[in-house]
Amino acid sequence: MLATGIIEKLSTHYPEAKIDFILRKGNEGLLVNHPKIRQLIIWDKTKNKFGNLLKILSQVRRTRYDKVINVQRFAATGLLTGFSGAKQTIGFDKNPISFMFGRKVKHIVSAGGTVRHEIERNNDLVADFTDRVAFRPRLYPAQADFDLVLKYKTRPYITISPASVWFTKQYPKEKWISFLKKVPGDLGIYFLGGPGDKSLAEEIKVAIAKSLVENLCGNLTFLQSAALMNDATMNYVNDSAPMHFASAMNAPVTAVYCSTLPLFGFGPLSDQSQIVEIPEPLYCRPCGLHGRSACPEGHFFCAYKIRDEQLLDTIPGI
Repeated sequence: MLATGIIEKLSTHYPEAKIDFILRKGNEGLLVNHPKIRQLIIWDKTKNKFGNLLKILSQVRRTRYDKVINVQRFAATGLLTGFSGAKQTIGFDKNPISFMFGRKVKHIVSAGGTVRHEIERNNDLVADFTDRVAFRPRLYPAQADFDLVLKYKTRPYITISPASVWFTKQYPKEKWISFLKKVPGDLGIYFLGGPGDKSLAEEIKVAIAKSLVENLCGNLTFLQSAALMNDATMNYVNDSAPMHFASAMNAPVTAVYCSTLPLFGFGPLSDQSQIVEIPEPLYCRPCGLHGRSACPEGHFFCAYKIRDEQLLDTIPGI
């Protein structure tokens, strides 16, 4: 998601450029029919992972790109870059295959005591042939996506994306319930997420016992979810992918941070962005750069000490 800012940047500076984008199978729905991408190259890692990687490498070499730009720091994409045969290969110095890149760019987390956002780090890859201005990520739902979710927009509403892959990044179920019970009854509530999030959302829905609530987990595509978020009064998310959906639509967003910190450089970018986190410092927070499967201390205070009022205060007009 955050790499889409580079697409915006390159298409602005080089409007005639043909831009292809390699991504993992399962995420292609985000960029389907993207007006600035010529071709999506999809890597299926679930079956014959390395065989499919070699097929992609063969395709990349046949295309003879002018530039191959690698935003990742993993060996597999490093190999794709190093052996691409492109006129210029660019990637971060932290990639283990960076010794093969024509241009290695330092992955600078902070500068002058200020933490840089990931879109700024990604922009460093293209800054020498564009400029230093980082572009925001952007998604392009089709008109059909907006038309499909129009029926949910008959009244003011908020969206809740309650789940996360990581336990310590996910605001607890009982905390969502406590907050949502206090949301005004005339405000619609829509739950967003994948099929695997449906049962969690249903438990929250049943517990809050409100009439204007609908569980849409598993019912909408990525782009349809983004189209619904676009006109929400507020979108509530964890430190997870839906936060970046909101940023890419410049939709209002409240991001709830539990174990991780916005200072890691992956925070919300929308004009109307709010961050909710524990009000006071906690000795064990952060417990790592990424989420964990359980709280190492066993208490999960970084989530449970967040107050309902902190979330309620981010709803306009309340």
